Amino acid sequence: MVREPLFLKGVCKDYLWGGHRLKEAFGRDSGGRVTAESWELSCHPDGCSAVSGGRHDGLLLTALLGLYGAEEILGKSCGCAERLPLIKLIDAKEPLSVQVHPDDVYARAHGDANGKTEMWYVLDAEPGAELVYGVNRTLSQGEFAAHIENGTLEEILHYVPVKKGDVFFIPAGTLHAIGGGILIAEVQQSSNLTYRVYDYNRRDAEGKLRELHIEDALAVTRCTPSLREKPFPARTFPWGTVQVLVHCPYFAVSHISVYRERSFETSGTSFTHLLILEGEGRLETSSGVYPLKKGSSVLLPAKMGHYCISGMMCFIETHIPGAEEIENQTMEE
Repeated sequence: MVREPLFLKGVCKDYLWGGHRLKEAFGRDSGGRVTAESWELSCHPDGCSAVSGGRHDGLLLTALLGLYGAEEILGKSCGCAERLPLIKLIDAKEPLSVQVHPDDVYARAHGDANGKTEMWYVLDAEPGAELVYGVNRTLSQGEFAAHIENGTLEEILHYVPVKKGDVFFIPAGTLHAIGGGILIAEVQQSSNLTYRVYDYNRRDAEGKLRELHIEDALAVTRCTPSLREKPFPARTFPWGTVQVLVHCPYFAVSHISVYRERSFETSGTSFTHLLILEGEGRLETSSGVYPLKKGSSVLLPAKMGHYCISGMMCFIETHIPGAEEIENQTMEE
């Protein structure tokens, strides 16, 4: 059995659009020229988290699930490594490509396990920073294709100014791009399937234009404006605040601030993942007391039970909702 918290080591990526803020703010370092992403929770073949410290130090998360069983650690509502969300820190020093992701049906028809629905929580943004969130008017597929072919795609993109604390839910099929100067925490389905539509004619490290995926993008993109959902109101308690950021069948994500000691409980049906964004404190469980600091990435097994957090900090909490939780959330909405 695994009843202790599992501190994780992120997998860093040095994509060409990245910068140095993940190293400066969170201590993440790809070892390359830049650090664009750090995969804080992942069982994806392109980068799997490893346990950092404790009796399982250095063990890949996939290997740990193999030893104890995925359901034992991840819970029934997750059940397998393929359903574990992929959680990232992203430093977009330069804009990312304009891109789109497929849904589960299209992805599986083309040999991938999952589509990709995701959400962004903006950790910081330079003045004037903006991102692409869908198209700015309804288009036919033919009109969309013509703008791609004619090099006028930017005319039909919906640009949104961003600031710290903004939240964006991005269902599969939504055209999108993170703009330059934005630091983001992302929670997504476990997929690395991206269809690039436009990449500013940038070249990779070998001087080649990066590959575009126009045919697939035309097949999956929703050519109607995306309505940004209103954020859930924050709830204030004597010990801190809780704001639900996104609640969907793939993941439920909340932003939590703690400034007094607070007890929590794992649901029994799902793991809980904590990503500390600011501050420091401690995590107390039946197995011991553990320090928390900015950048700590902690997987709490589904059956771990009671835990207590104290200190002055804020963090993102992620789990997979069970059927009852989804039903209750739908009724509240």
